[in-house]
Amino acid sequence: MDVKFQDTQANTTEQLNSTKQPSYSKPSVTFSVAEAVVKILEEMGVQYAFGVSGGAIAPVWAALHQSSIQVLHFRHEAGAAFAAIETYFASDRPVVVFTTTGSGITNALTGLLAARWEGAKVILVSASTSAPQRGRWAFQETSAYTMPSTSIFTSGQIFHYATTLECSNELTEISRSLGLGLARPEGFVAHLSIPTNIQTSSVNTSLPRLILSHAMATASEETIAECVRLLSEGPFAIWVGFGARDAAEEIRQLAQRTGAAVMCSPRGKGIFPEDHPQFVGVTGFAGHKSVLTYMQEYCPLHTLVLGTRLGEFTSFWNPTMIPQQGFLHIDIDPDVPGAAYPYAETFAIQSDVKVFMKQLLKHFCVSNSRSTAVTLPRPELDLIQPCTGDLVRPKVLMDAIQQVIVERSDAVVMAESGNSFAWGIHHLQFTKPGRFRVSTGFGSMGHFVTGVVGAALARNGKAVAIVGDGAMLMNNEISTAVQHQIPAVWIVLNDSRYNMCDQGMVLLGFKGVHTQIPQADFVKIAQSMGADGIRVESESDIQTALEKALTSTGPFVVDIIIDSTQTAPIGNRIHNLISQVTTNY
Repeated sequence: MDVKFQDTQANTTEQLNSTKQPSYSKPSVTFSVAEAVVKILEEMGVQYAFGVSGGAIAPVWAALHQSSIQVLHFRHEAGAAFAAIETYFASDRPVVVFTTTGSGITNALTGLLAARWEGAKVILVSASTSAPQRGRWAFQETSAYTMPSTSIFTSGQIFHYATTLECSNELTEISRSLGLGLARPEGFVAHLSIPTNIQTSSVNTSLPRLILSHAMATASEETIAECVRLLSEGPFAIWVGFGARDAAEEIRQLAQRTGAAVMCSPRGKGIFPEDHPQFVGVTGFAGHKSVLTYMQEYCPLHTLVLGTRLGEFTSFWNPTMIPQQGFLHIDIDPDVPGAAYPYAETFAIQSDVKVFMKQLLKHFCVSNSRSTAVTLPRPELDLIQPCTGDLVRPKVLMDAIQQVIVERSDAVVMAESGNSFAWGIHHLQFTKPGRFRVSTGFGSMGHFVTGVVGAALARNGKAVAIVGDGAMLMNNEISTAVQHQIPAVWIVLNDSRYNMCDQGMVLLGFKGVHTQIPQADFVKIAQSMGADGIRVESESDIQTALEKALTSTGPFVVDIIIDSTQTAPIGNRIHNLISQVTTNY
């Protein structure tokens, strides 16, 4: 592997791990630790706290209710964590998840791992067993005697920062560590565990008011000049990832000035307009053949990679995606460039993508008419006409979602793991960033059936989740949405089976595997919890149902009976699985 990291420089006079001198003011009233923690969270910009209560966390839970933070009591801790992820991306503010001891913490871990993978900013505040009761089989005992401390209660692979608060004097350092983490440009997932007896103890020190300043990593002028030289050698492509979502305008300008072809990861849909003539398609899982056509027939010298790890579902590590003279890979995380393609020439630059693009654009002020005259391959997405019948073809449903929801509303659209995100990634087209969410890294089922509640809440408007019946039965927060009248919409692909597993096993050559699910009536389920819904059994009824969902003022379920024989665009995933079995690395 030839990976070259270029020098970075700060765009402020402060270093990342520095702080200005904190100021302290002695409180005029006595605070409990629980109240002090909540006050610190308020000052860090937290507006929402999601979770499931319990006796051990009662003091913190009560303090949250007495604060400006909006508290939502969820039905499952994992649902609360997934909702927190999507609330963060919709609001750009850190979100708190609260749990009680024991299973409350472990229930939340799947969602918190997803938060780490997604790059969200989420703080778990949990209870732990008081010191005098540890090792004595306390109810739901949460201590080193009963639970693994590594990674759950210490910083590691789950949490960027984790600690147990054993004394109020530790609040100053904890506040500083949380503040520094939240000030990072990338994601930050933290865990603050507070023993029950400590929650009610008095604060013996003044509460810190910490003013934070951090350096934004960006490339030096010499590095920018080298990038300009390389990109000027010949035709190049731009590969856009989710980490470039704040640089949409700069990416569009660079593409139009240089004539560069643009492709995106599944999570990067909409950052560059998918209807733009220079957009050649989505890469990786459920992506478009036009991307490979471009790479094989137009042979760019370089590819400018912006804010994507180039992981399996973005690239399938396909060697066809390696340009003739290698990648220029820009990412805020220095460990990302070169990891997915260790054998490819990689010019690695640690930088915030937006800051980098602003610097780069200064050197590309004039449009390159020679390049813009090239006609590039485009994704082929032909409309098919609805027909009368007993089942709905997923492609027809996607066309209707495109017309009714994507093009006629500003709702954010989310696609759950399974055939749902395969259909959505391949067929839906977005022209603006922030309109599409999908998880192709951790990819947990249950993410968006619950995350849609957090997104709709933070947006104070519609959020639409395209989900399978398997995920909907696994974990949903319809009841939470009803309680708070959150206008979330679930579009359920109801085919009475885990259909990605069913179709995938057949394509892999396996037979006799049980994937069926007894068909559920999700409208009746929704209505039993106080939500509204409509069942669709014919393609001619789709548009009316979607329009009704958009005009609904509360949570709404569209239960669509899907033709399970329609194969989702998952072929490249199947080929990649086969290659992993047959290739000797």
